[in-house]
Amino acid sequence: MVDTIGLSDDTCIDNYRTPHTTQLHVVERFKVTNDGKTLEVTIQVDDPGAFNMPWSARQIFHRTRAGRLEEAICAENNFAFEGDAAVAEIPKADRPDF
Repeated sequence: MVDTIGLSDDTCIDNYRTPHTTQLHVVERFKVTNDGKTLEVTIQVDDPGAFNMPWSARQIFHRTRAGRLEEAICAENNFAFEGDAAVAEIPKADRPDF
């Protein structure tokens, strides 16, 4: 289980750019099924500043023929849109700021 709070409101909930507030609370539960061939993720979302009620979603990932679960890289403002949508690149510092 992954329980997440304190997210920046500069991000979006999904690829449709659904906004949220800093009150966002996300709980993700991971379950391996089908003899290890499937990963099921249940997501519970609560954000009283953005939504009328809590909501949930479920994602199912299947192993590829090569036996791997494909991963996706997630970063702020990194959206994969189809079509001709213009998307800004993720800002990158010239040198570390820490």
